[in-house]
Amino acid sequence: MQAWAKVTIVSLAAVAAVAGAKTHSASESQQAIAAALANPARADQAADDARRKAAEVLAFAGVGPGDTVVDFFPGAGYWTRIFSGVVGPKGQVISLWPSGTKKYADKAAPAMTARGLANVKVDVQEGPLAVSTPVDLVWTVQNYHDINNVGGEAAIASVDAGIFKMLKPGGTYIVIDHADAPGSGLTGTSTTHRIDPAAVKAQVIKAGFKFVGESAALRNPADDHKRNVFDPAIRGHTDQFIYKFRKPG
Repeated sequence: MQAWAKVTIVSLAAVAAVAGAKTHSASESQQAIAAALANPARADQAADDARRKAAEVLAFAGVGPGDTVVDFFPGAGYWTRIFSGVVGPKGQVISLWPSGTKKYADKAAPAMTARGLANVKVDVQEGPLAVSTPVDLVWTVQNYHDINNVGGEAAIASVDAGIFKMLKPGGTYIVIDHADAPGSGLTGTSTTHRIDPAAVKAQVIKAGFKFVGESAALRNPADDHKRNVFDPAIRGHTDQFIYKFRKPG
């Protein structure tokens, strides 16, 4: 992930010119989410749905049929596979591995490609990030704090600014991460792998986004924010914040 410090996200000029109007209702979104989660083809990952509060989190994001979604640094592809079902044949999911993350993608990216999901593009990039079409949603889970670890606030600003350009006007940016104690800022990103939610909000708003709201679906008041997120005593049950931002337009 070292190269994140040098990331410059590039979008085509057309991205800024295309409006981000939704083509689906909230009801259609909820129906698509339910169907995607019930798909027998993802039975191997369904056991995680309750812990991840998948239905609630996706409904909060507002994703639905026909959307174009970027799953930014997608890990093993848990969310990519669900998004594939939600957006349907008229939508697209870009499972995007940014420059510097190839070693993480070497196993996961080919495995996702092998699934043959027609509406999923697996994109392992070696240079500056680019999108060829405007997107409705950029989604990142438990990755935002890592940006600070390799490039500090300059890298955070670069990524946020690039995502702003990547989205359609009116597009949505969802950030989910492990919460650190209020007032801690960016001090815990490399030690406990947590980040102060207020610091995230400030950085993203600085990039030009409007803060839309948050979901408490993954909050855990029993987490005292002191343990490393990989500590077995808290792993998988950390206090997490879910923030929704929107590009004006």
